Amino acid sequence: MKIRMLQAGEQPPMDLLLLADPSRKLVEQYVGRGQCFAGESESGVIGVYVLLPTRPDTVELVNVAVDEGCHGQGYGKQLVNHAIEQARMAGYKTIEIGTGNSSVSQLALYQKCGFRITGVDRDFFIRHYEEAIFENGIQVVDMIRLSQDL
Repeated sequence: MKIRMLQAGEQPPMDLLLLADPSRKLVEQYVGRGQCFAGESESGVIGVYVLLPTRPDTVELVNVAVDEGCHGQGYGKQLVNHAIEQARMAGYKTIEIGTGNSSVSQLALYQKCGFRITGVDRDFFIRHYEEAIFENGIQVVDMIRLSQDL
């Protein structure tokens, strides 16, 4: 997989971005404020992530998504590690990420990539999403926050 930053005017892969975040409105907002990176194979775009500056010296990895047909092949880990390296090269001191309380495989992936849990944003998904979201048979209610010093 080759990973590259999307160029100005290039349309982000909304179908993939909406896999990780079902709110088109929120996705459009942060894609417009951040940098979107696409992972490509011979068959086209199979992964995506967005880096969003949040505070001085801090960037957030706000959306990591891999085409459902490509799960379990290491592409998510490649995207996360690429994002960490991009943040480091850009001079950020901290990279943060958040995921739902029911996102078991994502929590494992992020910790394997060096992130540590820093807190819980209680009721985040209740406050920010109109419809209930379920994953792994569990309602997504709280956001688990993680970070890594670069």
